[in-house]
Amino acid sequence: MQSLVDALNGIVWSPVLVYLCLGAGLFYSIQTRFVQVRHFREMWRLLFSGGASKEGISSFQALAVSLSGRVGNGIIAGVAAAIGFGGPGAVFWMWVVAFLGAATAYIESTLAQIYKEEQDGQYRGGPAYYLEKLTGQKWYAWTFAIATFIACGLMLPGLQANSIGNAFETAFGTGPMIETALGTVSSAKILAGALVVLLLGFIIFGGVKRIAGFTQFVVPFMALGYILIACIIIALNIDKLPAVFMMIVNDAFSPMAGIGAAIGWGVKRGVYSNEAGQGTGAHAAAAAEVQHPAQQGLVQAFSVYVDTLFVCSATAFMILITGAYNVHNPEGGFLVQNLNADAIAGSPYFTQMAVDQIFPGLGQPFVAIALFFFAFTTILAYYYIAETNVAYIRRTFRAPGLMGLLKVGLLASALYGTVKSADLAWALGDLGVGLMAWLNIVGILVIFFLGRPAMRALSDYEAQQAQGRDFVFNPKTLGITGATYWEDRLKASQGADIMPEGAPEAALADKRKDV
Repeated sequence: MQSLVDALNGIVWSPVLVYLCLGAGLFYSIQTRFVQVRHFREMWRLLFSGGASKEGISSFQALAVSLSGRVGNGIIAGVAAAIGFGGPGAVFWMWVVAFLGAATAYIESTLAQIYKEEQDGQYRGGPAYYLEKLTGQKWYAWTFAIATFIACGLMLPGLQANSIGNAFETAFGTGPMIETALGTVSSAKILAGALVVLLLGFIIFGGVKRIAGFTQFVVPFMALGYILIACIIIALNIDKLPAVFMMIVNDAFSPMAGIGAAIGWGVKRGVYSNEAGQGTGAHAAAAAEVQHPAQQGLVQAFSVYVDTLFVCSATAFMILITGAYNVHNPEGGFLVQNLNADAIAGSPYFTQMAVDQIFPGLGQPFVAIALFFFAFTTILAYYYIAETNVAYIRRTFRAPGLMGLLKVGLLASALYGTVKSADLAWALGDLGVGLMAWLNIVGILVIFFLGRPAMRALSDYEAQQAQGRDFVFNPKTLGITGATYWEDRLKASQGADIMPEGAPEAALADKRKDV
């Protein structure tokens, strides 16, 4: 199984995909005139504007759901893997793909907002929806939906759960070993897996509202706690920070693990962490209640900064400042060995050792608990993404029990991932991420030449912003077709402004409020 998955990853994650991720980010950064820089202040304002509705969630809730998919295993074990296999220079390439990927995140999230639909009393949208409407190739949209259903419903949850199991085992010991159908497993991993499955089952059967409510509380809390510990460690070793920063930059261009390894691992882990280009963040963006599609595109672009340029950097600095890492030699052995040889680079071990060096006895349990919340909320985000693609499939193929199959499959994947090896879990996760990235990035590049709706939305938003008036999105005046939700919304709004003769002003006010 491991050999087969590794062979498939060699094809999917070829250098072509690595440079496609970087190239698409650079292309859209130039086309938007670096929207991720020009509108940084507006991004911050939009985070706390607007509210939820019966059908949709607020911009902040959508950001929290999206961040829960980003601020997960990738910021702890993913950063460690990038350093362990690509050297310190891989961190630089994570920064690059994050900065450029913010523009990609704007594009895909704005497209998701423009082409969202109302299904079963809630907003749905994402790459499958906009790929179908813009390219007219339903088979391509279905391919993305099926790939995302498999990746987010079956592959990636196991990866997150695997890190929870490994972290708990490192922190609290293995406990008695138990013979199971999956092999000999430590009781610590079995207990961790049972806890994850029970909590997941309670929340995912509650729908997107419960997921959004849980993540908007947990994500900021856990991220701030983790950042606080990281900042303390960095502050206590501030004299080492300039040297670490220079090591990252110098190794990015003359890396100890080879420039291909540094770029490849940096981009791979960067895309896995911040999701820019995958299209996964676009699903949460479509669920937001906003005045104009470009607004949620800007909010989602900001989330890339939070994840990679802030939280991932904190992890990298902790590991490198304390020297709690090894760098594997692609030809065997180690280029750098500061820890024991059996330290798994694709696990939370590096981060646990980094915290433990400054706070003896605290590092392992603290990272285990932090990772539990990080990974758990990420699995919730994966479920929502997979659920949205099941909803897309059910628009034309009303397969009974498909949603129930997703829930059972995700719970089984989480339990299986908790007790299996990290290498297989990461390989399956990389394969799922790579498939989604290929399909989505090619799609949004083709869409640019078919009408540029996200670019038109940005120009329209900037024009209305300059005029200082309330934002209104009229797709037809911009030459955007197929945006049925926004067309219907505009018609309803215009109808509300026509007061029947003799109707009291209060009735009109109530009608506007309903709209």
